[in-house]
Amino acid sequence: MTTIKLKDFESTLESLNSIIENMEKGDLSLEESIKQFEKGMSLTKACQQALSQAEQKVKILLDDHDKPIDFDHKSDE
Repeated sequence: MTTIKLKDFESTLESLNSIIENMEKGDLSLEESIKQFEKGMSLTKACQQALSQAEQKVKILLDDHDKPIDFDHKSDE
């Protein structure tokens, strides 16, 4: 599984948006359109994986946060 960092996620998303803009213009040849589509699908998958990993981290943090904290813990003195 490919892991991308937040900075890489943002640049990957920018690249994906650039591909979308170029394809929407309609100026690409069929061959170039297919290449760009393939690259876009790969970038989309990487972004989805990064978002999924971030979601899992948030869930873990929220689960840990919901646990009660024992403030009355007495140490053996």
